[in-house]
Amino acid sequence: MACNSGTCQSGCYRDDSSVGAEESLPLTKKTEVSNEVVNSRRNTEHLDDGICLKCKVNRTIAAAAATDGGGDFGGGDGGRFCADCFRSNLFGKFRLAVTANAMISPSDNVLVAFSGGTCSRVALQFTHEMQSKAQKNYDASRDRALPVFGVGVAFIDENAISAVSSDNLDRAVEEMKLIVSDLAPPVKQFHVVPTEAIYSLKAGDAKDRLNELINTVNDVTGKEDLLEHFLMLSLQKIAIENGYTKILLGTCTSRIACHVLEATVKGRGYSLAADIQYVDARWKIPVVLPLRDCPVHELNMLCSLDSLKTVEVFNGTRAGINGLISSFVKLLQEENPSRESTIMRTAVKLTPFHFNRMPEDNDYNGQAASRRRQKKYNLKTKDSLPPESFCPICNSPLKISNFETSINFNNGKTNPNGIGAACCASCQFQVLPNDPSSLEHFISLLPPSMVSEAEDGDHLIQRQLREQIEDCLLSDNEDGT
Repeated sequence: MACNSGTCQSGCYRDDSSVGAEESLPLTKKTEVSNEVVNSRRNTEHLDDGICLKCKVNRTIAAAAATDGGGDFGGGDGGRFCADCFRSNLFGKFRLAVTANAMISPSDNVLVAFSGGTCSRVALQFTHEMQSKAQKNYDASRDRALPVFGVGVAFIDENAISAVSSDNLDRAVEEMKLIVSDLAPPVKQFHVVPTEAIYSLKAGDAKDRLNELINTVNDVTGKEDLLEHFLMLSLQKIAIENGYTKILLGTCTSRIACHVLEATVKGRGYSLAADIQYVDARWKIPVVLPLRDCPVHELNMLCSLDSLKTVEVFNGTRAGINGLISSFVKLLQEENPSRESTIMRTAVKLTPFHFNRMPEDNDYNGQAASRRRQKKYNLKTKDSLPPESFCPICNSPLKISNFETSINFNNGKTNPNGIGAACCASCQFQVLPNDPSSLEHFISLLPPSMVSEAEDGDHLIQRQLREQIEDCLLSDNEDGT
């Protein structure tokens, strides 16, 4: 029986068709096939010997850990690369995402969202390394034409809505301050802001109002989604008040994979593409995700190899739909380590929105990267697209046809029923109360910034719609007959 393998050494015979097919190949093709076989054998030999596939010199992370009695790094890149090559590959993903999408320019002031966990810790470390290199280049240059971008760090205190003792929280904040202060210059400012700061009230009143608002939401998933939006509002508030131009999140491949399935289950398919791109400029301060291509197990491995200290504070188990999806994705990942990456790569093929790129400014590099990204993803210019509307609760983009007559204004006062109708289907079902009186109470408890954004968005949509149909409207001096 024929095995049809050109490298088989068992002495079995091959059929005539396979021999003829191989002999009919051109000489160059035979050489390519032979080289592939040789390279495959070499890679297999390196793996068997525990040698890094990239540098071909150092031992792999798994082999070194087995010898030293360290942790378990046998799966994934730990069994293929040495520590230096693994670190270089991971930082390369981060740097490529930043440069290819014009995330950070020399004149920027970047705010890194730091929760103390693995993902945000690596994001802070990589951003610091890019800043340090920019500082060295600046010091070495004669003209010093390009400034060094600034970096700040923000921690959102969720103690008002989480069961964490004040002692543990204070201890964690001190550890975070120590992590930030231990980073080499340039110095980075550390901000600690409570979630209730989105209200312009006294601390006690703002905390009570936030808790009252959260308690009006009966759905567990709706509460989690609303709180997640409040975290973004808090980051936006810090950035605006302190002059930051970008907000950098540590969202990784694993988190995006969960979000893809969560949004699908919740009926947010239309807005899904907006949440998973490298750049999200629908906010006043653009948000960037440079760790989008990095799985969480690689980030955990880096923290272990480099002894990057992490501080877990608000790490409670997720509930509702979000908790079920997280458990499901975890099981998929255990069966096949590439499942999270597959989910993410499939979802990012969705057509991005016009705000999923950096706004064009006077920076040449930023304009060039924006044009390359526009050509690559076939993005249309903002002027060629219909006006975009957003959910007043979660800020998800909505189809204009669902928003044209949803919000009504009476003498400058927002109609609560109109705001409810302007929300996305997910917020209407999971966040908003069904009873009209309860809905009016819910709207009255919202932060003023959310209500004002809804009013401004509606006025903008109405003005843009009128401009589009202005040629079809009858003037006041026409009788219309």
